Amino acid sequence: MDDSMNWVLSVVIHVFIGAFLLIYIPISLLIKLVQRVFIRPFQKEVDLKGKIVLITGASSGIGEQLAYQYARRGACMALVARREDALKAVAKAALCLGAPDVITLAADVSNPDESKRVVDQTVKHFGQLDHLFANAGIWGTCLFEEITNITAFTKMMDVNFWGSVYPTYYALPHLKASKGNIIVTTSVAGRVPTARMSFYNASKAAMIRFYETLRSEMGSQIKITILVPGYVVSELTKGKALQKGGQVEINEDARDTQVGIFPVGQTEKLAQIAIDSACRGEEYVTWPDWYKPFHLLMSLAPEIINWFSSSFYMTESGEKHNTLNKRILESTGAKRFLYPDSICSNQKE
Repeated sequence: MDDSMNWVLSVVIHVFIGAFLLIYIPISLLIKLVQRVFIRPFQKEVDLKGKIVLITGASSGIGEQLAYQYARRGACMALVARREDALKAVAKAALCLGAPDVITLAADVSNPDESKRVVDQTVKHFGQLDHLFANAGIWGTCLFEEITNITAFTKMMDVNFWGSVYPTYYALPHLKASKGNIIVTTSVAGRVPTARMSFYNASKAAMIRFYETLRSEMGSQIKITILVPGYVVSELTKGKALQKGGQVEINEDARDTQVGIFPVGQTEKLAQIAIDSACRGEEYVTWPDWYKPFHLLMSLAPEIINWFSSSFYMTESGEKHNTLNKRILESTGAKRFLYPDSICSNQKE
């Protein structure tokens, strides 16, 4: 009886969803095309003057550029990161760009008590909270079997996942009161995993699923935008990563192995698009756009992604970082065109 019921449900659900998608997808694509061509270019920019924004991971990279974009639009900000001196430099620049008020809060958001503190201090100083941009993150690139200090890699989940969840938890009542926005920085790696980033892929995938679930729970009370960027200028693409021994350091050789022939985008552009999209209430933002087909490919033909990952990111025994991805980068001299000067050292290739 159970087998018969499962068979019937399998047939009915496959047919129903297939028929539904045949109708829904063309209509959805048409609506999005009309919005992009005829509506969005004529929409007024959402007024962010006086809005209160809390940004984690604000001392460099995406977080830094987000601070500058919000500043240009007249928002007040609480900037959070562990490096106080770097935060103060970003705050000073943000004030010069037009932010009415900026406070800096040195904290480790992977610690729940510190996450609560930064939210409480933000609300105490400004009286409310309108946008939470959960952006703190750490990268790691090495083969799983090469790791020599496995316990150190709990840091990846602590910073990337819990470092977003904790501030979200404590900010939630304030964001519900203001009908505000949560914007969270995940990664294409959370949707399209590649070799050498097992823990990073897992942490970003967990973030995507968590915020998708939270969106369902919050309904219209809070808008949640999931930012899914590819490679952009940041400490990550400068080579700063959690190494196999558990230490965080810059390793451009490992960076070239992973990033390879993929162009590195400008963080300023990503920040601008992220804020615009969040203000429009968009649920997902993938940038650059050319990463989007890989999401579809992962859903429809994951074996192709697996083949690509194995071919481009794995090496013969003993070759360490000499992957096909890196060999193409070095043999063609493509780095000078694909990587901005700001992420490259002065060392000769």
